[in-house]
Amino acid sequence: MAGLRGIKDATAIVGIGQTPFAKRLDEDERTLACRAVLAALDDAGIAPGEVDALASFTMEETDEVELAKAVGFGDLTFFSKVGYGGGGSCATVAHLATAIASGQATVGVAWRSRKRGSGPRPWTNTTVQLPTPAQWTRPFGLLRPADEIAMLTRRYMHEYGATRDHLFNVALACRNRANQNPAAVMYDRPLTREMYMTSRWISEPLCLFDNCLETDGALACVVVSSERARDCRRRPVHIHSAAQGLPAQHHGMVNYWNDDPLTGPAWTAARHLWKHADLTPEDVDVAQIYDAFTALIPLSLEGYGFCGRGEGGAFTEGGALEIGGRLPVNTAGGGLSEAYVHGFNLITEGVKQLRGTSTAQVPGAATCLVTAGEGVPTSALLLTNRS
Repeated sequence: MAGLRGIKDATAIVGIGQTPFAKRLDEDERTLACRAVLAALDDAGIAPGEVDALASFTMEETDEVELAKAVGFGDLTFFSKVGYGGGGSCATVAHLATAIASGQATVGVAWRSRKRGSGPRPWTNTTVQLPTPAQWTRPFGLLRPADEIAMLTRRYMHEYGATRDHLFNVALACRNRANQNPAAVMYDRPLTREMYMTSRWISEPLCLFDNCLETDGALACVVVSSERARDCRRRPVHIHSAAQGLPAQHHGMVNYWNDDPLTGPAWTAARHLWKHADLTPEDVDVAQIYDAFTALIPLSLEGYGFCGRGEGGAFTEGGALEIGGRLPVNTAGGGLSEAYVHGFNLITEGVKQLRGTSTAQVPGAATCLVTAGEGVPTSALLLTNRS
């Protein structure tokens, strides 16, 4: 496969699609996947029979064979899956970009279909053997991702003075943008500081509003070469840089085998992302930062270089994450307030921002950072609308 250096601006996202988001949708995951993929192809003006590459998550229940038959794809010459749940979202697009830039394929589709709102929680399955990392956490009470991130959050607050007000700033920015987005689950539900501060604990210090939604829904995007993108139906959004990150001796979300548990995968991904880019954090107009939990945004702000070590909490002050602030984030509401579909909605919102079609448009946005899950092996995209 072509190196990441070889994909710079060589490919573009030309189509996006999504189903409605809700706590419960009647259709199964395969049907939702087909609807999202067909919507994305229609958005691009590309026929299903032209698709020859697919990328998805290892946790995706709809496999390539099912999707290809149901939608009517042609011969597939590339297909891949990316692990680690929310850490894999941006990597699916990066895999397609690499395949297309290296000539292995011409039209790629990445997707995520999930019924998490109405489906089971993965950690409730007691019939399977625990993976090795979980054997060192779950017997001692860290049962859910929320429990693991709560431990990291408490350490972050202790070491750097971050407060619940800083976490509220994150939750509020996401909710404010969702209140502008009719497709968001929380569209008609404003959030106040009093609501936040008096809500029930999920895993202290994380309260109800520090946790992402549980959502049914599906999303997809279409990737082609930048040359072909000029002839597609929509304004292309170029993939300027992409990266994955798995630090040495990483141990899942708890990360306590490292000397510094707060230096997560974002730091590794960021070094490679900026190394292969002509841009810097100062050039980013808007960011879609993975927000399964509020604390992940301050940690990611530091990892991707928007502020110094330990300054992520303070960065959120003064409306910095709002439209017109230092770095508007999650402008459709993110996982906290639009929908939680393993972060794929952050990719589609990044495309909308650079097309100029977001419900909370950042004026003149030309560059968008999209990140996948911090705390797990992760990935990131740097998107631009400059051809």
